[in-house]
Amino acid sequence: MSGSSTVAVVGGGASGALTAVHLLRRARTCGTALEVALIDQHGRHATGQAYSTTDPHHLLNARADRMSALEDDPGHLLRWARENGLEATGSDFLPREAYGRYLRHVLETAQAQASPGRRVTRVTGTVRALTQRGHDRPVRVRLADGREIDADAVVLATGNPATAARPPLADGAETRYVADPWAPGALAGIGDGAAVLVMGTGLTMVDIAVTVTRAFPETTVYAVSRRGLLPRRHRCPFPPPVDVPLADGPLRLAGLLRDVRAAVRDNGGDWRGVVDGLRPRVPDLWARLSVDDQRRFLNLAARYWEVHRHRIPPATASRVAELRATGRLRVLRGQVSAAAPGPGGLAVRVGGEDAVGELHVGWLVNGTGPASVTRDPFLARLFADGLARPDPLRLGLDADAGGSVLDASGRPNPRIFTLGPPLRGKRYETTAIPEIRAQAAALAPRLVEVIASGAPAPLERGDGRYPSAASRALLG
Repeated sequence: MSGSSTVAVVGGGASGALTAVHLLRRARTCGTALEVALIDQHGRHATGQAYSTTDPHHLLNARADRMSALEDDPGHLLRWARENGLEATGSDFLPREAYGRYLRHVLETAQAQASPGRRVTRVTGTVRALTQRGHDRPVRVRLADGREIDADAVVLATGNPATAARPPLADGAETRYVADPWAPGALAGIGDGAAVLVMGTGLTMVDIAVTVTRAFPETTVYAVSRRGLLPRRHRCPFPPPVDVPLADGPLRLAGLLRDVRAAVRDNGGDWRGVVDGLRPRVPDLWARLSVDDQRRFLNLAARYWEVHRHRIPPATASRVAELRATGRLRVLRGQVSAAAPGPGGLAVRVGGEDAVGELHVGWLVNGTGPASVTRDPFLARLFADGLARPDPLRLGLDADAGGSVLDASGRPNPRIFTLGPPLRGKRYETTAIPEIRAQAAALAPRLVEVIASGAPAPLERGDGRYPSAASRALLG
């Protein structure tokens, strides 16, 4: 076996871990020597943000038989669950903490089966920049602490961008503002019994409400969003997907919405089967809409699609209904306009359709959706350096159909790839495990082809800034 090549995966969550798994499997099949540097900012390799929770009441929002990490083995998760003492059926919703353990198991098993000559090194650190002297040359990955990794290919598995910008905060209010509720220890920090105001009424808000009201049963949670829409409930047994007849060729948003409404009517008013039938077709439908219609969808219909598409388990929905009935969860249509120190912690101004004026709470938590991709410092640096460009809607990265990142001039880079949430602007439906595992499986052969195609040109080290042993020292 020849000298080993290196693939750096920026992002250690589900997207990054599944990329590493499929890379190892493919490299083993091809007899390719390979090192995968799996880089995660917080050291949450395989679990990432989504599956690092320790609250057993945070459940998967998809049933177990849909969540195998391996597309060619649909029963893999269920077998693991039963072998690990979880009496699960295909229609059960497993704890997300258990699913995080499962992803670690999948990664560790892939590593063990791929050895010798193929391995994953878990790197904890924040990637600040990539440098590359031409598309045909390797890529240098620069970490905030000065470490560097020389990679034959890079995969940007960075997940969703950070939440939207914080609201106006007066001096002293920032100590009770939580910008990222999934940062390590963030929810434990707000669990003191004081009232909590969450900006957003989606899945993040639901998790926060479940956690803080179990820790302190008298806690009140206020949830504020422009429309006040909550995720809908899964129905058990699950209805079968419905095929929605749609014309071929370019689509207009108005016609698409009309056809979907007609399909719901024809299905006796049951929208669940229609949504589930549309889901695997969304990337194709999205590509057939004009950019203007995509933008109209985001402004007018996206939130309605999201609450019907991203449903919550019956047990979680029952808990939310109980909290609302007892007044411990109060949903308001409006926006947070300001926050300042006040009685109990913060005085928060809320305006909008359900304007209540000023609320006195202990904590303000940002549970809104992802912001524009240009707000991410690492990705903004890639754009500034010309190595990548945002998609036209600025939801993620611009890329070709195979996941190659497009540079500032629109050329695909044969050594820099992406998958999962960064492709939202190109595919829209690209954030769930079924989509990510399929993308990781399709990307692995391309990556192995890149690193097996021949010895890459070496990086230049003549100026002394690039120690020749930098990568090997880091990767051990």
